[in-house]
Amino acid sequence: MNVLMTVHDAVVDLLANGLLGASLWQVVLITLVLTHITIASVTIFLHRAQAHRALELHAIPSHFFRFWLWLTTGMVTKEWVAIHRKHHAKCETVDDPHSPVTRGIKTVLLTGSELYRAEAKVQDTLDKYGHNTPDDWLERNVYSRYSWQGVGVMLIIDLMLFGALGATVWAVQMAWIPVTAAGIINGLGHWWGYRNFEAADASTNISPWGIIIGGEELHNNHHTYPTSAKLSVKPHEFDIGWTYIRGLELLGLAKVRKTPPQLKLGAVRPVADDKTLEAIIANRYEVMAHYAAELKRACASELARMKAQGAHNAASWKSMNAARRWLHRDDDKIPQGQKPLLAKAVGDSPVLGKLVAMREELRALWTRTNVSADQLVADLQAWCKKAEDSGIAALQEFSVKLRAAHA
Repeated sequence: MNVLMTVHDAVVDLLANGLLGASLWQVVLITLVLTHITIASVTIFLHRAQAHRALELHAIPSHFFRFWLWLTTGMVTKEWVAIHRKHHAKCETVDDPHSPVTRGIKTVLLTGSELYRAEAKVQDTLDKYGHNTPDDWLERNVYSRYSWQGVGVMLIIDLMLFGALGATVWAVQMAWIPVTAAGIINGLGHWWGYRNFEAADASTNISPWGIIIGGEELHNNHHTYPTSAKLSVKPHEFDIGWTYIRGLELLGLAKVRKTPPQLKLGAVRPVADDKTLEAIIANRYEVMAHYAAELKRACASELARMKAQGAHNAASWKSMNAARRWLHRDDDKIPQGQKPLLAKAVGDSPVLGKLVAMREELRALWTRTNVSADQLVADLQAWCKKAEDSGIAALQEFSVKLRAAHA
């Protein structure tokens, strides 16, 4: 009888507290660690290594990430990669699998995982975009064939480790990627946040500190440089996924193939030449980001001038404030309701008008594909001369920086 009581008590204790016998706060901490490992697996393995080939992973971390994702998400590598590549190829069109621009932010936030599952059933997507993904025995006979059995194994493990509370741990693990990746990144990452670069789409950086979602918070940076293994580009930005990659690289378990280009300034050339053009085109997003900063400063100067002169025209103040927020953006990214205000601001300020016109002329250097390289060099030289003859300090200084650009 004593033996039976002992066994009974042991079973009850196991069901209640699990093998770890962890307190509530310990369970919370362990759950956060487990979900963070899942996030790291998605961003390092699925996203940066598989979808974009930004780095090569040694077999050890590669197999670990695949196994962990099988346990915690049930996602098939080929399906995830194909859907993500299609998102980049068809970004914000009706063919984008999960664009808040075409489907609405509420749909992507609340049903992002359903959109993923629906697209995963489209064989044409898998055939066209799922190439060069794992196709070994394990992938064919375990991970792809029994994709949802892995999460069942994870449920058993959680129940054994944490007891009844393990069901809650498991539920959090299962919801983590649908909420953070399928919802927040695919939704908010194209709807709300700040932009470092005028990428062709509406991608935004949700936060400059990429910790909770492994660095994926820096979504505008990623869409600007999709093949980069590093998602942070500004000194104040932090990409924890990149920290892990550097750690793997130091251990010989990863090899980075590409990082964001950096505009280098050297000796100022007397005249812009083909090397200048090459450097500007290679770093065009950074060049335009610097130009955007000049435009913002010019708007701030105009506002300061209006204040110093005691100007109290409400319409002028409203238009100049709108200019400070929107004037540096590409025309198709400016809300229609703001355009009349910007037109007034430009009309009221010849300096802003010149800066805006010169911005479009500069952008033509890499958007015009029907002219020769020699003609583009000549156009660049003409742009620099016009800028330096403009009498506008911002343009003059910017032109000198362009002539100092090196690839």
